[in-house]
Amino acid sequence: MPARRGPSARRPRRGPNRGGRAEAAWREFAASFARAGMVPPVEGGLAAVEAAEGAAVLLLAPQQTLTFTGKCRLRCLYGAVRLLGFAVSSHQPALPVFSPATHCALTLEALPDARPPGADLRQLRVAARAAMRAHSVRRQARVQVMARFSPDCALLLLEHLDTPVTRYLLSHPPMSRLFEPPKKEESSFTPEDAVLASVGIVKCSPDHGLLVSESMVLALEELIQACCAEDEGVPLILVCGPKNTGKSTFNRYLINLLLNHLPSVEYLECDIGQTEFTPPGCVSLNHVTEPLLGPPFTHQQVPRKMVYYGLTSCEQDTERYLDVVKSVFSSYKKEVPLVVNTMGWVKGEGLLLLIDIIRLLSPSHIVQMDVYDWKAMAPLSPDYVHFTSGLYTKGKQQAKCKQMRMDGAEPWSPSEGAGDASAPQYKLLYIHPEFPRAGAAGEVRVHSSILRDVAILGYLGQLQCPDVGAVLPLHSLLPYQVPFRAVALRVVHTDVAPTNILYALNASWVGLCRVPEEIQGRGEVPVLLTQTPVCDCLGFGIVRGVDMEKKLYFVLTPVPPEKLRLVNCLLLGTVAIPNCVLVGQQGAEGEIPYVTSDYNYSIMGSGKLRKKHFKRREFDCDYA
Repeated sequence: MPARRGPSARRPRRGPNRGGRAEAAWREFAASFARAGMVPPVEGGLAAVEAAEGAAVLLLAPQQTLTFTGKCRLRCLYGAVRLLGFAVSSHQPALPVFSPATHCALTLEALPDARPPGADLRQLRVAARAAMRAHSVRRQARVQVMARFSPDCALLLLEHLDTPVTRYLLSHPPMSRLFEPPKKEESSFTPEDAVLASVGIVKCSPDHGLLVSESMVLALEELIQACCAEDEGVPLILVCGPKNTGKSTFNRYLINLLLNHLPSVEYLECDIGQTEFTPPGCVSLNHVTEPLLGPPFTHQQVPRKMVYYGLTSCEQDTERYLDVVKSVFSSYKKEVPLVVNTMGWVKGEGLLLLIDIIRLLSPSHIVQMDVYDWKAMAPLSPDYVHFTSGLYTKGKQQAKCKQMRMDGAEPWSPSEGAGDASAPQYKLLYIHPEFPRAGAAGEVRVHSSILRDVAILGYLGQLQCPDVGAVLPLHSLLPYQVPFRAVALRVVHTDVAPTNILYALNASWVGLCRVPEEIQGRGEVPVLLTQTPVCDCLGFGIVRGVDMEKKLYFVLTPVPPEKLRLVNCLLLGTVAIPNCVLVGQQGAEGEIPYVTSDYNYSIMGSGKLRKKHFKRREFDCDYA
C-alpha cells in the first residue's frame, strides 16, 4: 500500500573523493558524536541523545518518521507525534509501546502545527528545555538537543521498558527473540542505532511499517466523522474479510483514532481464533479507554462480559457460537461506538454465518476488507444481505413462507431489537489492503497457533511479581485449592467418559466460569454438567494437579480471590497450555511432569490434541 513517509536517514553527500580518507573521516566524525551520546547532525536524519542510563531524547522534524521494532516507554516532551493513529502530546502520561517482530513495525511520525498559538521562539525553547529538565535529562544532552531545536519539531523521551508480562515471555527460549529484528550487517550500524538500542528499539525500513491504502484512509475518515457526529446515534461498526487482510491492525488503528476524539470505545470480539484482549477461544465485550500500542499479548484486560466458547474455530458447533455472540452482545448499552471484529472464515458456511451475525447485530457500518481477484466473498451490500439466506436466518424471498425444521422447532432468529432481518440498513465501506502477501493465508508472517500461544503467555505473565526481578516458573507458584463439590466440570469439544474426566482435566487450560444454577456436589466425585452452558467467564487458569484423597483441584490463575469466589464451573476446551511452558520446567530432573511420549492416542479426543498442540513448532524471528 502506498504509505505517507517522511525523509529517510542518510549520510551527507560527499565530494569526488569517495575513497578511504573520506570514509575514515566519516567514521571518526561519527565516533566522536557516539562518545558524546549523540547522533551526528546528518541532513534529514534523526537526532538522538543519550539522556540518562536506559533513556534517550529523540528529536523529530515535522512529518519526519521513525519505524522501529522493540519496546520502550514513550513520553512526548514537546510538540506531538502520531503512533498507530493515536496522537501523543506533551500533556499525556508516558505510554508503553510494543513493536515485536511478529507484527508490522510501529512508526512514529511528528505532527505539524503542534506548537501553541501565539508563542514566540524564546517561549517555546524555554518550554522544551524545562520539560527535559523536569524529566532529569542530562545537561549535556539538553545543550545538544537545543542546538538542533526548531519550533515545529517533536521532542520525545524514550525509556527502557521492562514489564512482568514481557519478562515472562522472553524467559522462554522459543520467545527470547520476540522483540528482535532480523540481524543487521555491521556496516549498516550507525551511532544513531547505538543510542536507540540502549533504550530497547531498533530502527527498520519504513516498508516494515503499516502501509495505509487510499481506500483505508477514506473509510477511516468517514467512520471518524460518523462517530463524532452527535445527531446520528451511536455507530456500530462491523469489520469483516478473509484471513490475513489486516482486520486486527485496522481495528487497533480505528480505535486509536477514535480515542483522539472520544473518552472510550466498546469492542466486541467475535473472532475466537485471534482475540484482541483475552486468551483465545472467547467472545468478549471490552471497554477501551487507553490506546492500543502493541499486539494483543501486551494489552490483555478484564472484559465487561466474556463467554468461553472453548475452541479456536466454530465450525464444529455454529449454533452455540451464535448463542454465545448473542449473549455477549446483550451487554452492550449503546452509549459509545462499538467496533465488532469477525472471523476470517468467509467461505461457504462461514459467509452464511457472517450474514446471520450481521442480522443479529444490525450494524450501522460494515467495513469489508478484501483483496483484488478474491472470488469467495461477494460485496456485502444491504441488498445482498436482504435477499441472501444465512445458516439460521432466511432472506427476503423466504420470509413469507416460514419453514419448520424436521423436529418442529422454528429456525434460529435474532432476538427482538437485535436487528430486522427483512430490512438491513447500513453503510458499506470497501477496503483493498495492498500490503505484501495480503490475503495469502499460507504466507502469514507468523503462524496463528504461535500468536495464540503468545497471547496465553501474556495472560500467564500476570502471575509474575510486578517488581523487577527473576522470573518465577509456574510450578513454583502457590495454586488455589478448590474442593470437588464447589465446581462443576464440562469438556466442551468432545464426549469424555466420567471415569476419564479427571485425566482430561489435569494439566489443562480451563475457563473459570459461573453458571446461574447452584452447584450441589457430594464431595466424593466430581460434579459433571450434561450440557455446555452459555455462561459468564471470569478468567482462566491451569489445573496443575488433582488430589484424589482430599478431593481437591489445584488451580493456578491470576484472577483475584474476590472474583474466584463467584466461580462454580470449569470449562475445558481445545485451547492448550503452550508447549514451551510444559517442556521448559526449571529444576526438573529426569522425566518432566506432564510431558511424555508414551501416550495412547487411540483415546477419544486425543487425536486432535496430537495434531494441533503436541507437534513441536519452533518460533522463528527471521520473518520480517
